[in-house]
Amino acid sequence: MEAGKVPDEESVLKMKEALGGISDPRRQWGYLRHMLPDILVIGLCSVITKGADFEDMGDLGRDSEEWFAGFLELPHGIPGEDTFRRMFERIAPARLLECLRSWLTGSAEPGGREVCIDGKTLRGSKGGGRKAVHMVSAWVNANSLTLGQLETREKSNEITAIPELLELIDVKGDTVTVDAMGCQAEIAAKIRSKGADYVLAVKENRPTLHGEIAEYFRHLDEAKLPPLPEDIWESGLEKDHGRLERRRVRTACDIGFLSDAKKWKGLRTIVESRGERTVIGGETKVTCRYYISSRDCAAEEFCRIIRGHWSIENNLHWALDVSFGEDGCRARKDNSPKNLAVMRKMALGLLRAVDAGKGVSLRRKMRMACRNTDFLRKVLFGK
Repeated sequence: MEAGKVPDEESVLKMKEALGGISDPRRQWGYLRHMLPDILVIGLCSVITKGADFEDMGDLGRDSEEWFAGFLELPHGIPGEDTFRRMFERIAPARLLECLRSWLTGSAEPGGREVCIDGKTLRGSKGGGRKAVHMVSAWVNANSLTLGQLETREKSNEITAIPELLELIDVKGDTVTVDAMGCQAEIAAKIRSKGADYVLAVKENRPTLHGEIAEYFRHLDEAKLPPLPEDIWESGLEKDHGRLERRRVRTACDIGFLSDAKKWKGLRTIVESRGERTVIGGETKVTCRYYISSRDCAAEEFCRIIRGHWSIENNLHWALDVSFGEDGCRARKDNSPKNLAVMRKMALGLLRAVDAGKGVSLRRKMRMACRNTDFLRKVLFGK
């Protein structure tokens, strides 16, 4: 790859200052041939250009050595595959995410964001007698920003992992959304203690709460309850992918009938999201989903928040699998699965943020960064 312009001095200093906050796991009294920031920057660039493993990191470094030498130290040239592997096995993942986020996205001040929390299994990390790593992530869809991630060995352990993850991040003034597995009174209390609001999905794993909310809205439909204060938002008839769909969201703040209302700290609103989907020329399917929230806002706002939660599936998890091949990554030892997950999430946010022209896909941006160091510089440094 032909060398383009190198980053300006101010950008390089900012990069080195941020990455300097990561503790080098190597013995500092030994002879260190390669600098930690050099290893991390080349590794991140490899992920941005669709590199899949540690060999790809070394290959990209050698292919673009002249460009990297313009702003990295590289005292002994490009590190080899084993150097990349050892470093990513030993670096602390939480600190790596914190320092990369500081460098690449700034302070990311909380307040007014929708923070989606959900888990994803790194299927390629299973092997050698090890179970696959399951990561719980806090994701802000508005700017494709990962606030934090935490490992748990089982999906069922998300219940205990979510409060620990919330302890690591600042969500004051934000709205935190969690799926039904995280609909726990302790998690609601933790979110409120962090100065945030919650929107929690309620399903059959909370049978009493789910049943009472469903019955309440069903009685409203059947006029078995007197007119009560509520807000309703309805979409128009939408046609997409060979089906017709209509959505309705209703909210109610009259929650005195809930038997365990006091159990949920700050609970103010119950929400029903109803979808009516008809396959053209076929049957109609109606689904109702229910939520509880500490917010009191318009039904249309709740609709946006609820639909936004699933962005973590479509815009994060799906992109990590399809564009970055996350499930195919066979890094398994020590911290390497978690650290590479951090790299992929940061690369995703950077690629989404860069302007490459109208309609340019994520995968096309990755190819452009692979061919052109000027575009790669723009992805990394925003200039």
